[in-house]
Parts: sequence; structure tokens; C-alpha cells
Amino acid sequence: MRPDYIWRVASRDLLSTLRDRRTLTSTILIPLLLIPLFTLGLPLLMGKLIGGQAQERQKVGVVGTLPESLRAALTKDEKTPGGTVTRAGVDLVPVKDPKAAVQSGEVDAALRAPSPLPARAGDGTGTLEVYAKLGSLRAQTGAFAKVQSTVEAYNRELAVQRLHTLGLGAQTLTPVTLDPIDASPEQERRSGQLAFLIPLLMLNFILTGAMATALDATAGEKERGTLESLLVSPVRRSEVVAGKLLATTVTALTTACFSVLGFLLSGLIARAALAGAPTELTQAFGGQLTLTLGSALALLGTMVSAALLISAVLIALSIYARSYKEAQTYVTPLSLLIVFPAVLLQFSDFLTLSGGIYALPLFGSMVAILDTVRGNLTVGHVLTAIAANLLGALLVGLLALRSFGREEVIFRN
Repeated sequence: MRPDYIWRVASRDLLSTLRDRRTLTSTILIPLLLIPLFTLGLPLLMGKLIGGQAQERQKVGVVGTLPESLRAALTKDEKTPGGTVTRAGVDLVPVKDPKAAVQSGEVDAALRAPSPLPARAGDGTGTLEVYAKLGSLRAQTGAFAKVQSTVEAYNRELAVQRLHTLGLGAQTLTPVTLDPIDASPEQERRSGQLAFLIPLLMLNFILTGAMATALDATAGEKERGTLESLLVSPVRRSEVVAGKLLATTVTALTTACFSVLGFLLSGLIARAALAGAPTELTQAFGGQLTLTLGSALALLGTMVSAALLISAVLIALSIYARSYKEAQTYVTPLSLLIVFPAVLLQFSDFLTLSGGIYALPLFGSMVAILDTVRGNLTVGHVLTAIAANLLGALLVGLLALRSFGREEVIFRN
């Protein structure tokens, strides 16, 4: 094959792609905007909502009589030395029917004591019924959570008071204390529970970027009637396929590079916005990406091989379609083939992954990207994933070349 002819075909298809502003938007702007929104904005929003519930006073209905010390603990505000409220108490209001009061929205939760509650340890036990919409995140992080933590603290306080009468201290209740120490690599801690989103979004954006060029360069040209003029020109069929594969891969890699920039941008924004006082929720979810030279090269190699494979699959499917719309129907299920396995990656901690999993085209790439993100990079696994993608791209590319050589496929419109 002649490289100059391949580049002429590729530049022709790339120019056609660049003329579509919607394609440029999906290739450049969407990765830069959506990735920080998913990986940083969502955890920050959840942290703000949950933190707002802690600082907001909720109404809690009461049926019966509560011990004065428990009522005081429920309504008390927790403040910092500077006077800032870190956890507001609740407003206790009398209600007749606790379940109806919660269902109507009159109160956020309701308490009912079927029998008198003990005021000190050793005076028996009692049950405090808590009515709340337990399926609601608002209730779980607001009124119900406050009641639950306050009752636990109340029980402990009664037990400590009883111990003091016996000459014992509070440490008697906790003879052994736990000191959790996170032994995860720094990058794995930073990536957090949303690390599986990184390979998911990267491969999805590769597919989105490749789709625009692949469909237009095959089914789109068949529909416009310009493919015949290209095939009768002095360009070999293999050069036509290679040129279209190159153009599609370039578009896909452009989208992938901007998705990586989106993740890096998320990390920079997180460090600037959360400097000094990062919320626990944001730390837990993470979804941030930092790269060393080795991990950057591994990520680049994995993305290039995945882009080649996805581009080859798109071209092989699209050339068989009669029209652009039919090609879209063929390639749409490909996104599900990426989403379903990528979602399974969030349960990767429960799986024992063997080296053979990296030999699966595309899925091996997802696992390799996840390893790179978490700082568990293994050169052999990355090379296996890249080789599997390249082999798959070669086989599918040969299938596309065969389709370009068959008139019943080229003129199937």
C-alpha cells in the first residue's frame, strides 16, 4: 500500500468530518464538560445535599413521653468552637398518628414509645419506634440519621453514667479500638469508587468520535453516490480501507485525548476547590486521574489499540448498510457492548481476574485502563490487552476489505 494515497483518502474523510460542527462539539466540548461533571460535580452535589441535611432542622413528630435528657439531645445543635453549626438538632412536635404524619409530609420522621423509656442504665429496656420514609435518601441522611445517631449516643451516655457509679470509666465499653489505615496506593485512593467510570467514559467517547467519521465515510458516501467515484480512481481497495480506518481512528483518538484532559482537569479542579477541607463523600467517590510517564504511555497505547478495533468494527458494519440511517441502526448496539462490561468493573474487587481476561478485545482494555487509573499497572497485562485489540482490528479490517471488494455490498443501496 502507498502511504500518500492512504493519507489522501484519510484527509478527504477528515475534512468531511470537520465540516460538521455538531461532530466537533461531540468530539471536543462534550468530553471536557461532561467528564468533570460526572466525576467531580456529582460527588460535590451529593456532598452538598447531604451536608445541607445535617445543618438543616427537621420536624420530628412525637407520640407519648420521651425522657428529658433524650429530648434535649435530639434538639441540641452541635457547633464548632467558632459557633458554626455542624449538625443541627430537630424540632419535636406532638402528633396523633405517626405514620399518617410522615406520609402527609407534616413531619420528616416520627417517634413513638409503646412503653416508658428508661432514664438510666439498669432500669430495664424499652423500644422506640421510628417512622420515616426509609427508601428516601433525604430521610436517611436527615431526620432518621439524626434520631438514630442521637439514640445510640444516649444509650452510651446512660451506660457511662452507670459505669461511673461502679468506679469504671468510659473506656470499659471499648477495651479494643480500631485504627483503620488505608494501604491503597495514592492513585487508587484518589480514583475512589467512581474509578470504573474512567474506562467506561473513555471507550464511550472513542466510540462516539469514531462513529461520526466511520458512518459518513461509508454509508454516507454510498447514499450520496460519491463512493463509486473514489473506487474508480487509481487507489487500491486496501488503501481505501486503510485511509478510512486511519481517518476514523484519528477522530476517535481526538475524542479520547480530550476525555483524558477532562479527567486531568477534574483532578486540578478538585485540588483547587477542596484544598484544606475535602469532604468525605468526594474523597470516597473520587473519579480523578493523575498520570506518571509510564501510566500515560500505557493509557495511550491502550486507547490507540481500542480506537483501531472500534474503528474497524464501525467501518465493517457501516459499509454493509444501505443508508446512513441504517448504519446507525447497526452500530447503536455497540454502545451496550461497552456499557455492560464497563459497569461490571465496579464489582472488580469481588472478582479474581486472571491474566487471560486481558486477552479479551475491548474488555481487556477496560480492565487495563482501570489498573492504570488505580496505580496497579502491570506491563504484561497492558501489552496483552493492546495485542488482543490489534489482532481484533486486523481480523475485522480484513473483513471490511473483503466487503469493499464485493459489488453486491458496495452497490447495496
